Parts: sequence; structure tokens; C-alpha cells
Amino acid sequence: MQLALAEARKAAARGEVPVGAVLVQEGRVLARGHNRPVSGSDPTAHAEIVAIRKAARKLGNYRLTGSTLYVTVEPCPMCLGAIIQARIRRLVYGAEDPKAGAVVSRLRFSLDQANHRPEISGGLGRDECGQLLKDFFRQKRQGQKKCRMVENRATFK
Repeated sequence: MQLALAEARKAAARGEVPVGAVLVQEGRVLARGHNRPVSGSDPTAHAEIVAIRKAARKLGNYRLTGSTLYVTVEPCPMCLGAIIQARIRRLVYGAEDPKAGAVVSRLRFSLDQANHRPEISGGLGRDECGQLLKDFFRQKRQGQKKCRMVENRATFK
């Protein structure tokens, strides 16, 4: 999870929501990814998707059987769908996502009828993963308040 957190910090440094992912198979890192939707003008460039794409290209196979995906935040429905399609054996996530999480939070995905059911574990590094998100959004809100104050001053001058 520490490698995924390092990826999440890269995203934050670029102004992206700090989510990181690392895909591991047989004890070796296949691929890493962090959020890039804004910088890449790609709404599908979530950390999980970036890592899955890199690993699939590296292996020359869209099926990533036997792999484990570590991600700092509970996946959204799109990412959980990609995890299922890639046949990832195990998903391990840190913090829950109460707004868009598809595992245990808001948009729960039923795996009962899925053609592949990954093992899922949540809460690994929950506090650190969650704090990274809280800090990012707090700074973003404070920056917006400063921008609004500057705009208001400019308007009234």
C-alpha cells in the first residue's frame, strides 16, 4: 500500500485527486498508476485503469489472473468493472469512498452474477489513505476561497 500511496502523492502534486494503484503478481510489481483524468483530458484515467492498462500491455494479455491490485481508495463502478474484466484475483483498498465507492459504500456493485469475483479486502492503510484525500480537498477549498476573495476585491475596485 505504501507504493500506492506514493502514486497518490504524485497525483496530488499534479492537482489530481490523490488516488494511487499498484498491480502485483507473484511478488513483483507489474504496474503502477495514479489519477490523471484532468491532466490527460480522459475521464477514464483513474489510477486503477492506468495500472491495469500498463500491466496488460506489459504482459500482452488483458487477463491479469493471479494478480493483486492495491489501491488507496475504494474503486468506483467503472474501475470495479475493469478489475472484473481483467480477472484480477484480489483487490485491496485503503479508504472507503462514501460518494462513489462501488464495493461497500454508495454505489454497491453486486458480484453475485459476475463472471469473475475477485477477493476483496478493505481498510489497509485506511487512516493514511483517507487523510491524504482530506488534506487535498481542504487545500483545494482554501485555494478556491482565496481566489474568490481576490475576484471580489477586483470586482469592487
